[in-house]
Amino acid sequence: MSDSGNVLFTVKVDALGHVISRPNRFLLLADVELPDGTVYRNEKVHVHDPGRLKEILYPGNVVQLRKADREGRRTSWDLVSGKVGGKWVLVNSSYHRYIAESILSSPFSPVGRFSSLRAEVRAGASRLDFHLTVEDGKVHYVEVKGCTLSRDGRALFPDAPTTRGTRHLRELIRLKEEGCESDVLVLVLAPDTECFIPNAKCDPEFARAFRDAVLAGVNVHPVALEFDGMNVSYGRVLPLCVHSEDI
Repeated sequence: MSDSGNVLFTVKVDALGHVISRPNRFLLLADVELPDGTVYRNEKVHVHDPGRLKEILYPGNVVQLRKADREGRRTSWDLVSGKVGGKWVLVNSSYHRYIAESILSSPFSPVGRFSSLRAEVRAGASRLDFHLTVEDGKVHYVEVKGCTLSRDGRALFPDAPTTRGTRHLRELIRLKEEGCESDVLVLVLAPDTECFIPNAKCDPEFARAFRDAVLAGVNVHPVALEFDGMNVSYGRVLPLCVHSEDI
């Protein structure tokens, strides 16, 4: 069942862009069109998501942009989203924390109601996104991942190798073994997905750590989200893909 009427987060968009190129992970060049029709050529856009995003950031594709709110930056704009199959896909990872916190604070939180929440907490050699104490007294460590890639209805993470993501999973396994609850909250931003699976072809080490985490009892919550170009809404919890050659 979908709860798509539940808005979690609203995004401010100032302009549209047409992709020219992506010189490096964090820089996009685009022609920018303001709502009044004014066009700025070859503008520098900051990309918050370090993933490859090849299905989104290709020459000619349309993207949404937000004007940089800090003077003196090398880039004048922040990338918000891009079109995939006629739908907007949010690709700004700086929003993930706020979307995740909204989910955790909502009636459909996968961990239940909490009495305390702390963000950006140290755990061993890592820093995890959230530490929660829920009403039954259990402590949950929650790590958030954003998923923008899908193929044949399967949401895939990551779309680029991530040693940091693998380290987070190993830390969650350790915490689970010590008696805490460990959770991975996957924000599935790719549209039209039916299930979630680690992208073993892209990052086999992450896929192995993911499998080990599931076997160790780490909770995985892939939440399908809907983005209409302005509002991020809750969709539904996806199952893990089964009977796949990638797991």
